Amino acid sequence: MVELAKTAGFCFGVDRAVNLVYELIRSGQKAVTLGPIIHNPPLVEELARQGVGVISRPEEAPPGVTVVIRSHGAPKQDLETLARLGNPVTDATCPFVKKLHTLARETGESGKVFLLCGDRDHPEVQGTVSYCPGEYHVVKDADELDRLLEADPSLRERPVVLAAQTTFDGTQWQKSWERLKKVCTNACFFATICNATAKRQQEAAQMAARCDRMVVIGGRNSSNTAKLYDICSRACETVLIERADELPKFPPDLKIGVTAGASTPASIIKEVLSEMTENNSNEQNFEEMLEESLKSLNTDEKVHGVVVGISPTEVYVDVGRKQAGFIPAAELSNDPGVRPEDVVKIGDEFDLLIMKTNDQEGTIMLSKRRVDAMRGWDDLQKAMEDGEVLTGKVIEVVKGGVIVLKDAMRVFVPASQATATRGEELEPLKDQEVKFRIIEVNRQRRRAVGSIRSVLRDERRAAREQFWEQVEAGQEYTGKVKSLTSFGAFVDLGGVDGLVHISELSWNRLKHPSEVVNVGDTVTVYVKKVDKEAGRISLGYRREEDNPWVKLEREFPVGTVCTVKVVGLTQFGAFANVLPGIDGLIHISQLADHRVEKPQDVLKVGDEVRVKVTEIDFDRHRVSLSIRAVLEDEKAAADEAAAQAPEEAVVYSTEAPVEEPAEEPAEPVQEPETSEEAAPEEAEPQAEAPAEE
Repeated sequence: MVELAKTAGFCFGVDRAVNLVYELIRSGQKAVTLGPIIHNPPLVEELARQGVGVISRPEEAPPGVTVVIRSHGAPKQDLETLARLGNPVTDATCPFVKKLHTLARETGESGKVFLLCGDRDHPEVQGTVSYCPGEYHVVKDADELDRLLEADPSLRERPVVLAAQTTFDGTQWQKSWERLKKVCTNACFFATICNATAKRQQEAAQMAARCDRMVVIGGRNSSNTAKLYDICSRACETVLIERADELPKFPPDLKIGVTAGASTPASIIKEVLSEMTENNSNEQNFEEMLEESLKSLNTDEKVHGVVVGISPTEVYVDVGRKQAGFIPAAELSNDPGVRPEDVVKIGDEFDLLIMKTNDQEGTIMLSKRRVDAMRGWDDLQKAMEDGEVLTGKVIEVVKGGVIVLKDAMRVFVPASQATATRGEELEPLKDQEVKFRIIEVNRQRRRAVGSIRSVLRDERRAAREQFWEQVEAGQEYTGKVKSLTSFGAFVDLGGVDGLVHISELSWNRLKHPSEVVNVGDTVTVYVKKVDKEAGRISLGYRREEDNPWVKLEREFPVGTVCTVKVVGLTQFGAFANVLPGIDGLIHISQLADHRVEKPQDVLKVGDEVRVKVTEIDFDRHRVSLSIRAVLEDEKAAADEAAAQAPEEAVVYSTEAPVEEPAEEPAEPVQEPETSEEAAPEEAEPQAEAPAEE
């Protein structure tokens, strides 16, 4: 049994290059190719028989002869030489290789290091690095990349860009970027392996795993053919041939798989297949398979694609044709800020819409978001009819409302429907997940309108009903301050608003609730009173442990002497602050130990005085203080101390000594050293004075 790979034969780039040469032949122009047009000796020999020669350097081109740049591309300096010589040039460089040239140039111009996985002796690689004006390195596999990073540790910190030769081994590519990602902090990765090459390698590996033998058809100097041979050899016995006459004989009853490199002409594959499938009518005609793979794709046609590569700006997709499919980042999703790697991953499959076909470059521009949108209108219509609550992300705040992204659909939510109440700011909704309903769908205008408010109202109604079923006095709730008035603060408890009276906000006297809370604050309150019939709830905010009267009872019992500050004067006394929130009265009769006509005669606001707490009325919240009691206590203590003093102690008078005339200067009175030497109690100490003459 013989199984032929679906991807066998020319890729688009090779097919385009060969056709360009045949067009020159048909037009009668003389042409040469700069290097073999493709790495397939039989085809090169066929072109030579028709007059198309091969040159190795631009200088070898005969004057006036058209020089064809092969699908591998050419070094930048060779193109400059041809321009200087004046030869006509037909550029048959593969579009995928062209993109690699652009990446190399932009990387060097931006000051980044260009790392290329590939064969440094391959013409594609030599041409690519010639376009990089900065530092570059070529590594043949992941192990060589490791050695490069060890030899130059600075690459671990510097900005680097990693890409691959378009025919590079996909397995080695994955190993390379995974290793670089682990050690480099500033690296970018571009999947530049041709999608046809990636698909061809993947299919070859799968076939080799289920077949007894593999036949790889292609030039021995072809890079992508050599990769196919290596991949197949890992799974089963494999042979590499260039022509049908090289085909070996296989034992009967073997399952044999056949694949071919991207530079292998269909005619050679047909010869090999014919040789292998002779007398076997069950094998599918290869020519029919080839025609099927080359059938044209029309714009607006739907195709099924498989992701084979991802870059920061586009996703590469295999749609089962020779053309290279790609999805621009803008066509992946309606979310403008999303990154391609966040939307898809390699191996994902989905339907796509063809936006544009470029036959010259062999590319197809595809859209995922438009296919998603087609399905999305049906989903939105049904959601509106069912009143379904949807979840989406607010991606934009626009004039008059917000844009919510639901899958691939953009839903406009007017400002009047975006918040629970009118006038609320819309900016806080940006990048938030919201619940909404569809209230209008207009397919002709491609317009869908939603409402967030309707969902919020339903949620609030349900929360309100649940709240009234469970609420009881004494329960604690955490809510948000919704509004302030002169008499208190309204707190949203989740569907129900409760009032914290200004007197319940603090134990201190307040002029306005804003001294304690502000709109938007999250507060913990407790229920003081519930009136379910009237739908009213009284809340408390201040805590009993913060009650200054409790602290007064604990720390300032009657009889305590403390220092207080005078905060007010009246005709009957003075008020002094004992604790924050508690002022005590010092009656006029208690301001001093003598009669006081007016409190202002002995005190002023701001004075700090020592007082005794003489009385506390906790029911009426009154405190009586006394300065007089402190003075009397101090006098009594002094009298008691004086009464306990020894009788023989010397008493020093505060009156001035009486001077008496004397003929000689008086001797100074000596202070006794001990009590036995003290003067009689009635004697008065004498001060030193000059003698009178």
